[in-house]
Amino acid sequence: MASAIVRRTRAVPWEGLLVDSIWVLVGLAVAVYVSTNLDDVFLLLGFFADPRFRARDVIIGQYLGIGALYAFSALASFVSLVISMQYVGLLGLIPIGIGVKLLLDWGGDEDDESDQDGSIGAASGRILSVAAITVANGGDNIGVYIPFLATRSGMELAIVGIVFAVLTAAWCVFARQLVLHPVLGAPIRRYGHRLAPFVLIGVGIAVLHDAGSIEIVRRLIGT
Repeated sequence: MASAIVRRTRAVPWEGLLVDSIWVLVGLAVAVYVSTNLDDVFLLLGFFADPRFRARDVIIGQYLGIGALYAFSALASFVSLVISMQYVGLLGLIPIGIGVKLLLDWGGDEDDESDQDGSIGAASGRILSVAAITVANGGDNIGVYIPFLATRSGMELAIVGIVFAVLTAAWCVFARQLVLHPVLGAPIRRYGHRLAPFVLIGVGIAVLHDAGSIEIVRRLIGT
């Protein structure tokens, strides 16, 4: 009887995966990622279509943004961190601010070499812009990721992270191929970056609304 109790209480690293198979976990991770990142495709289309952004900048920025969301969610689930979604929703102010800036920049020369150069400063600025918008747009994803990751072992967290990384690459490839498509690519490249500011502002407003953060914003501006 004692040996049976010992066997039942001894930690087995792969125990969770034996019950919840790897493929089931992969399927769940795919479902979670796809359902929470469908709108990222439209943001990526706008970035890839914008001549001021290089494909490398967009891809690195997207990975940084998704990685930050995943890392924060994993840490929050591990330490049982609870943050009011109203405050998380304030991230929606980031895409609104960037969208407004893009609108204001329309009067300038979009082909300015200062935007196109390969300097570290210019590249890092573009990368951080993509990462910031990805995080802001995915702020509400945290509410899904935390409970999904909360019951996972370390090995399962690693598998989910790998799935997210692969799907992020798929998202980037899909958006990039649409921009380069012989038929669809031309109108996307011509008008995509023009629509991007409105998409960003719309995304920011949606994030604020869905998280119930508009009331906080009203209090901050005193209205």
